[in-house]
Amino acid sequence: MQTDAQKFAAQCRASVQMTYLEAIIQAQIEEMELDERVIVMGEDITAYGGDKLVGRFGSRIWNTPISEGSFTGVGIGAAINGLRPIIELTFASFVYLASDQIISQASKLRYMTGGQISVPIVVRACMYSMKSVAAQHADRPYTFFMNVPGLKIISPTSPADIKGLMKSAIRDGDPVLVFEDTRLWPLKGDVPIDPERIIPIGKAGVRREGKDVTLIAIAGAILPTMEAVDVLAREGISVEVIDPRTLKPLDHEAFKQSVAKTGRLVIVEDAHPVCNVGSEIAAVMVEEAFDLLKRPILRLSAPDIHVPFSPVLEKNFYPTKERIVAAVQRLL
Repeated sequence: MQTDAQKFAAQCRASVQMTYLEAIIQAQIEEMELDERVIVMGEDITAYGGDKLVGRFGSRIWNTPISEGSFTGVGIGAAINGLRPIIELTFASFVYLASDQIISQASKLRYMTGGQISVPIVVRACMYSMKSVAAQHADRPYTFFMNVPGLKIISPTSPADIKGLMKSAIRDGDPVLVFEDTRLWPLKGDVPIDPERIIPIGKAGVRREGKDVTLIAIAGAILPTMEAVDVLAREGISVEVIDPRTLKPLDHEAFKQSVAKTGRLVIVEDAHPVCNVGSEIAAVMVEEAFDLLKRPILRLSAPDIHVPFSPVLEKNFYPTKERIVAAVQRLL
């Protein structure tokens, strides 16, 4: 039988500290080494860690012109013909330019061909905030694609989770959109080194256990959420924090299990309020688990206006620690 010290040493050997962005790159490296069909194509690949891929895999890295619809279409064609492309769109707002290919082709071809064609493609899109990149570069378009059958969408918040889910996305037989909040890129955490360790798409994770209120945080909203939870803990308020990790399909059973314990639900995200993730979670909760709720569901989001360029205006544009604390206190 192993001693506690031996168990701890084994755990240390089984994981390594890396940032969120490094975990994404590492996932791609491992999958490219395991499967020669995996390629990477897109714009600005070398700007954010992709230089490691270029040096290692050479001709399997395709740096493309700035024509998102075109190279996404090429990627879909490559997927149909047996490759497993990872498409890098850089700014998430650029996904609109590729939306016709993603929606009209990638999401529909398996259905329209009766399962004869699959499109195993991954599309990376990076969401920027607090950078004064202005309205045309600062959207959170994941809500736009949640309404499209045939797509899977992931947006986890820890280095270990993004690595495990990125590997699942690359191995999946259907199109998967990966929305990364760039504020999470520098975050460090323990990441398993086992190349076969994956996280299944569609399973939420509990970031912190609690008994008074359930708080579901989407993508970059996890940062002010965890700050708020620390403040609330000092006041004796126990908050359970859930990271959906996958936005489509959502793990509604995990949400229900948490609310069954707490009776209260707050949902925090940086997208606009109309038809966002919080809307969907709240609707399903009311339809299927209304009797679990002791108080009304509260949603926090960005306002229904475009993201401002001004740093002063953008600072409080997204849900803040103070707003999250106030929302939780309202429910108690």
